[in-house]
Order: sequence, then structure tokens, then C-alpha cells
Amino acid sequence: MNYLGAALHEPTELTVRCQDDRAVSVKFCDLFDEDGDCVHYAIEACAAGLNARLDGVAAWNWSAGLAPFLEKLSEDFRGWDGERVWQAIDRDLTVRAVFRSGGHVGLTWTLRPWRASVGSWEASVTTWLEAGAQMSALAADVRHFLGQEAGHGG
Repeated sequence: MNYLGAALHEPTELTVRCQDDRAVSVKFCDLFDEDGDCVHYAIEACAAGLNARLDGVAAWNWSAGLAPFLEKLSEDFRGWDGERVWQAIDRDLTVRAVFRSGGHVGLTWTLRPWRASVGSWEASVTTWLEAGAQMSALAADVRHFLGQEAGHGG
């Protein structure tokens, strides 16, 4: 997989591309501070025939966030049974993780605007990553993008 991470200086965006199909990607972008406890960002899901964007996803510093979820997956690089799930507090972003033989993790990113009426739209893409180094790099890059230091929320 050709994982494209955030730059080490200004984390303006972060793109994850699927190793099985490079047209499938998820991009974190347009980060802005709400206050000391929360940042917001947009996430885009792309695949053949699909371009979905969800604005205003909230990352709260006091909650169990996406970065720690991804870090835990990278620690379990030998695999696990079943599915692991993380969901944003507002339930607008859900990430489902499965382990595939050969040391790969499938991350299904589901975008669903919570501010819209029930059933308005939903979009999902699945990116496959190498379970060890690529998952670890992704977790670090998500933490960096969100501006959350290790051990301080996330």
C-alpha cells in the first residue's frame, strides 16, 4: 500500500489510499479549532463513482478518539477475530476494522451527517493497510493532524 501521510510540519491534510485499489481513499482536511476542548475537520471518501464529503466532524480532547483506536489496532498487528468499531461522539463518522490473513487491516470509513434528517445519505469506503508499520504511522499522523499529543485526549 502506498500510504500517504501528513507532512511533519503543517498537518493541513492527511490522505489514506487503499493498497488494493488506489482510487479508494479517505482524506482528512480543513481542520479548525472550536475551543480548547474540540477541533473540527472535514473528511472525504472517494472511490470509483463516489465523492462524499462530511464537514464539521468533531474531535473532543476528553473522549476516546480515533487516534487511540488506531493505535490499539497497530499494537495488535498479529491480528484479532471479528470486527472492532470506533464511532465519533456525534455518530457522523464510524470506522470498522477487520483483520485479514497476510497481516492487513481493512478500515471501513462510514460518513453519515448527523445534522441532516434521518436517512439523508451515508457513504462508506474500505481502505486496506499493512497491520504493523502502516497502521502505526496512520495512528501517529491522525494524532498529529488533530493536534493531540500522546496521552492528552484524543
